[in-house]
Amino acid sequence: RAAPQREAPPGPARRGADAIARARGGRQLEAGMRGILITCNMNERKCVGEAYSLLGEYGDLLYGPEQERLSGSDPEEDEEDDVEAALRKEVGQIRASTEHKLRRFQSVESGANNVVFIRTQGIEPENLVHHILKDMHTTKKKKTRVILRMLPISGTCKAFMEDMKKYTETFFEPWFKVPNKGTFQIVYKARNNSHMSREEVIKELAGIVGSLNPENKVDLNNPQYTIVVEIIKNVCCLSVVRDYVLFRKYNLQEVVKSNKEDAQQKSSVTEEKDSKAEKKEVEEEENSKEVTQENKNEGEQETNPKENDILTV
Repeated sequence: RAAPQREAPPGPARRGADAIARARGGRQLEAGMRGILITCNMNERKCVGEAYSLLGEYGDLLYGPEQERLSGSDPEEDEEDDVEAALRKEVGQIRASTEHKLRRFQSVESGANNVVFIRTQGIEPENLVHHILKDMHTTKKKKTRVILRMLPISGTCKAFMEDMKKYTETFFEPWFKVPNKGTFQIVYKARNNSHMSREEVIKELAGIVGSLNPENKVDLNNPQYTIVVEIIKNVCCLSVVRDYVLFRKYNLQEVVKSNKEDAQQKSSVTEEKDSKAEKKEVEEEENSKEVTQENKNEGEQETNPKENDILTV
């Protein structure tokens, strides 16, 4: 019997491609990361570009310009087998060109379509995103075209109920543990995940908030805090945000609309609903008339038979 053949080690081209992917930050969303979850309508590449620009602008304002990283050997590169000089040079060039962005903001594979995840380092995602939305809400100045919602993610864990319960018991403490308290709501969204139950997640997390302080109360209209639960595959992304209603569910396209525009939009929706309702009433009225006339005609036929139908003796 022939011995099984061992798979040949990857050649220089394969090793070089892997090194380039790592240099570009080719990583996936996983438990333990913090960052910003961004939704868009197609065009994820442009969404990433807008995100880098917007986050870089406000990141520099809040935290100051980012210091360039000192050049030196990379542990991942040291662990690699030697590759051709040209590939090493290309990897170095890519790292040099993206090094500045990768320190503070780094795009990673989210695991879902039309969703971008920007990993953050050295900043508080909640404070940064709240500052961006507050400024856009005040100035009404539109800064993005393809970005829809921008949600800070302050913590991530595995998307299994026991993991989530254990993680949130500590994660919720800064907002809800005695002596802290507040009104809250929970918003839930799952993508590419079928084993989690929305009702079970909301029930369990609400119970944990209540156990931290019995004075924490649910408010679905205008809560002080909104607990954001975003599940993608087997990763649960969590945050507790303020002004969720005021900032239009953290939607960058909606938050810049003026009150007049918003009123007009609501008015047009109301008018459309009223128009549909009125049209439906007219149709029902016409149908009612047709049925009445039909019944009337049938009744006349029954009570007024034709001459040929009259029985004679």
